Amino acid sequence: MFWNSIGNTLSIFLLSAIPQLAVALVIAYLLDRGLRAPTFWRMSVLIPFVVTPVAVAIIFSSIFNEADGLANNLLNLIGIADQEWKHNTALSHIAIAVMVNFRWTGYNALILLAAMQAVPRDLYESAALDGAGAARRFFSITIPTIRPTLIFVIITATIGGLQIFAEPRLFDVSTAGGIGGSDRQFQTTVLFLWELAFFRRNLGEASAVAILLFLLIVGIGVINFLISRRISTGDAPKSRAARRRAHTAGSAASRAAAGSTIATTTEENAR
Repeated sequence: MFWNSIGNTLSIFLLSAIPQLAVALVIAYLLDRGLRAPTFWRMSVLIPFVVTPVAVAIIFSSIFNEADGLANNLLNLIGIADQEWKHNTALSHIAIAVMVNFRWTGYNALILLAAMQAVPRDLYESAALDGAGAARRFFSITIPTIRPTLIFVIITATIGGLQIFAEPRLFDVSTAGGIGGSDRQFQTTVLFLWELAFFRRNLGEASAVAILLFLLIVGIGVINFLISRRISTGDAPKSRAARRRAHTAGSAASRAAAGSTIATTTEENAR
């Protein structure tokens, strides 16, 4: 059962962390482009994070109800049969990942937005004068500049994703007392630890699982950090080169404008 919980945890983590960070990056980019009523949009993306995990779990448990849930009703409208969201292993992992993404995407987006707003705007202006498009500016200026914040978000998402508890605990409480499904098909490691400690009263095994979970989180966190740092180090020369090109283009444009002004003034004086 321990290895089953490890597999479930990693599966839900991958299904939630990758889309969550990608969507958060897109939302942060859109908010950074100067939308009208920026405060309204920032508060809107943060509302799901303010909602308690218990409320989110209950709402999505109802949405993915196999009998009359909203998810199956929408699928029926396009001709797809009802899905066993709470009994199928893959579908239950997807449903729980959706719950996690709903709550944490906006929070991560605001962290990334704060980093994006700290990027000097003259870099974008210089790159635009050099002919760089929006996509080029995003990948050559924005991403390298906010990379430390991006690494922080990745590591915190990893730690939180491996400790997921409330969502699988409350996703289906109708069977097996809410320990992760009738066949433990979505029982995470923290949920397995909780079962050992409070259901079976086996505190020794629960302590061992807690230590192993701690080592797993530290190991994956270190791997994430090393990979992110290596990518950051490898891209640093490219980032510096892009900034130099942008600065050179901006300086050239400024000199050209100054030269044009001087020429115009000289011509007027000559007249």
